[in-house]
Amino acid sequence: MFTEKLKQQYYQALLAKDKNYDGVFYVGVTTTGVFCRPTCPARKPKYEHCEFFKTAQEALLASFRPCQRCKPLSHPDHASDLIQKLVAAVEANPEERWKDYHVAELGCDPSTARRQFQKRFGMTFVAYARARRMGIAMKEIRKGDPVIQAQLAAGYESGSGFRDAFSKIMGAAPASRGEHYLILHATWIDSPLGPMLAIADEEKLFLLEFVERRGLEREIERLRKRMKAAIVPGMTKPLHAIEQELKKYFEGKLKKFETPFFLLGSDFQKKVWRALLKIPYGTTRSYAAQADSMGFPRATRAVANANGANQLALVIPCHRIINSNGALGGYGGGLARKEWLLQHEKIFC
Repeated sequence: MFTEKLKQQYYQALLAKDKNYDGVFYVGVTTTGVFCRPTCPARKPKYEHCEFFKTAQEALLASFRPCQRCKPLSHPDHASDLIQKLVAAVEANPEERWKDYHVAELGCDPSTARRQFQKRFGMTFVAYARARRMGIAMKEIRKGDPVIQAQLAAGYESGSGFRDAFSKIMGAAPASRGEHYLILHATWIDSPLGPMLAIADEEKLFLLEFVERRGLEREIERLRKRMKAAIVPGMTKPLHAIEQELKKYFEGKLKKFETPFFLLGSDFQKKVWRALLKIPYGTTRSYAAQADSMGFPRATRAVANANGANQLALVIPCHRIINSNGALGGYGGGLARKEWLLQHEKIFC
């Protein structure tokens, strides 16, 4: 199934617990009869005791049972029951000023909740709930309601406390009635290749990236500043849409994304990204061929740089661009993911 070179590559990824390979392959250990994901914390087997598989189903059919430590049948970094329970509680009562004792009242350990939310969202549970509450306040301000009304809706009796909390989360203090802000909502979407972060307003998708992408934090900050926006946890119609379309894409049931999106870039970058949309599902094109098709035969490097600046992974299929010699080239989500995506599309083409 795999070449010897690829097996050696996968084994090195296994030894390094490389997150970029989560979902790309699974390893069966002949001495224990279990199969694991590449990031399994268990002691690593010798190379001669490893069998590699593209899917968990293939490993199961080869009589391996799932590892109890890395749980290869669940998505990488799948939300725990605790996280799902607390997120649902916030959505049921988003205006509540959540504290640790509220978490305890729900039968959850506050310190465990703090750690799990920090790992998954980059903020504690209390900070997550506060950001959600502030998002509601921002929506009130955008509708033209007075700041004091938004302040009370967010559960703050002190005006200074509201402004301090607002500035910490939103990046700017609330203004007087009539001034409008752009609110962007962010959500975490699990996928077979690892978690993805999606950001959208009420109408369009602005960003979709693998969480492991290098420089993702800078992308998000640049988006926030250029759009003069606040980014808060939450769901919108485009986020629901892209979540469902991603599910169908990874099942091989969707070849073209229909979720409306917003392109944030220069005129040249936008032209490059629109050209990417014309590359058929299941096919590839070289960087040079892409530049030539756009009428810029001498701008291969500039086109490649624009590809790399794409902030809508999969939706704008920059993974379909490879080197002229057939090598994969670069990919912000990692070459292992790029190879997996190209193979996936060939199967369902």
